Amino acid sequence: MVLSLRKILMPIKVLAREVISKIAAGEVVERPASVVKELVENALDAGATQIAVEAQGGGISLIRVTDNGSGIPASDVELSFHRYATSKIDTIADLESISTLGFRGEALPSIAAVAEVEILTKADGDAAGTYLYLQNSAPTKREKRSRPQGTTVTVHHLFRNFPARLKFLKSATTESSHIANLLSQYALAFPEVKFSLVLDGRLTLRTPGNSSLRDVVAEVYGLEVAQQMLEIDKTGQTPGMAGLTSPFSLSRSSRGYLSFFVNRRWVRSGLLARASEDAYHGLLMAGRHPIVVLNISLPPQEIDVNVHPTKTEVKFRNSQIVYTAVQKSIEKVVVKVPPPKIKTVTPSFTSPPSLWTVKGTETPTLPILRVVGQLASNYIMAEGPEGLYLIDQHAAHERVLFEKILAQRSQQKIEIQGLLEPVNIELSPKQKETLKMRGELLSEFGFSLEPFGVRSYLLRAVPAIVKKGNLAEAVRTLLDSIAAEEEPSKQDEKIAQSLACHSAVKAGDSLTAEEMRELIKQLEQTKQPRTCPHGRPTMIHLSSRQLEKEFGRIG
Repeated sequence: MVLSLRKILMPIKVLAREVISKIAAGEVVERPASVVKELVENALDAGATQIAVEAQGGGISLIRVTDNGSGIPASDVELSFHRYATSKIDTIADLESISTLGFRGEALPSIAAVAEVEILTKADGDAAGTYLYLQNSAPTKREKRSRPQGTTVTVHHLFRNFPARLKFLKSATTESSHIANLLSQYALAFPEVKFSLVLDGRLTLRTPGNSSLRDVVAEVYGLEVAQQMLEIDKTGQTPGMAGLTSPFSLSRSSRGYLSFFVNRRWVRSGLLARASEDAYHGLLMAGRHPIVVLNISLPPQEIDVNVHPTKTEVKFRNSQIVYTAVQKSIEKVVVKVPPPKIKTVTPSFTSPPSLWTVKGTETPTLPILRVVGQLASNYIMAEGPEGLYLIDQHAAHERVLFEKILAQRSQQKIEIQGLLEPVNIELSPKQKETLKMRGELLSEFGFSLEPFGVRSYLLRAVPAIVKKGNLAEAVRTLLDSIAAEEEPSKQDEKIAQSLACHSAVKAGDSLTAEEMRELIKQLEQTKQPRTCPHGRPTMIHLSSRQLEKEFGRIG
């Protein structure tokens, strides 16, 4: 039923102050990680060299951010919780030259509007620290307390009085992973600052604060990644570029490893993502993405940081210049790395016959194919009654393994193989939170992982289908693929996709005639032989008629 606008519109009026504050808070505080972001940015703007973050219950129960920055003078503490109260800008002209991470004057009042907040701060020159407790945005307690210079902000019971907001949050573990990822990004942006993160009493991240970006990458992504990263350094140009990027031999299955900072501000930018990935054009397999940590330096007048309430997006005055500079800077260091040699491997396609036999009256959805040969160590050429078929060996093997894994999973018969020597795996803070949340599911698929340090684990067993190689990388890729997936049935598919991709033969692997015939035979017996689990085609078909037409045999 369509309602008349005349019946539902109310008279125009100015909203009450408390309604306005709640709307403003909703623009800034989307989830617990938003609170951490605002408080960490304030600490960085205050010149902090040490920032400690603690969260409980995914940040819903408690968030505490402690820094050794300049602190807030006693006379300004209450004023800092008023909307649009800020020390970072003064005039309209200042908006055209923003040099701080925060500047709107909305962070503290927005947080106080949706949670209970206490602050203890001491500025240089104050005899003692100032403590303030706020409920419903109003100060209820103020006193002097001892503390060194700096600020501690503690947030209790986020969204307690806003059940509609609470129900849109994910699980506590998911929210914790967002906090872990956020602090990892700021650690990458500010390697000279010593960061620490404690989630539910567990130390999740600690960076040295020694100004070495590579050392921070080692803490966030692991030592193996840090050692392979290539340095980008064009700090004397405009726009300036500084950071690290991966060689084309090191890639990931998601874009979650693209970190961009504009004048040290962490931003999400489709433009920068495209520029980075275009630098690897033709070097990475489809579905693979580089690892990039890049800070772009521009005059403040060349960017607009005021295009989004949470300050996660920026607008460039000349986006084409920025795009070209990023693409060329990365491409220049990546192409210096020599290409890998083509490998010759002997993969096994032997499978239990019961899994691959066509049952009943069902018939394969592909015609019977006869293998002719292999093209460029990548494509299998096969002849069928309807012409020529070019089969992508990696995509085809992915489809075979994907359906095999799901079949074993549905029958609860995942084959497991123990490792003679355990493999040590270093996880990022976000991956560790994912493992905490999905560990039981991974063990059901045949993975046996046990803690071995703060973020290190020993891998003792894997699914038998997993091809030997970089097992640590396989586990990390798997955790990345299921990090944001909440639906159980889709989690199984994500794991099967990741395992199949890692275990399938790769482009460049040379296959024998028997191996190609066995792969085609198994592909013919799958349920969806024409696409890989990611939806890419497994083959291209050139009909006999098309070939005759191309060779001028028919008009």
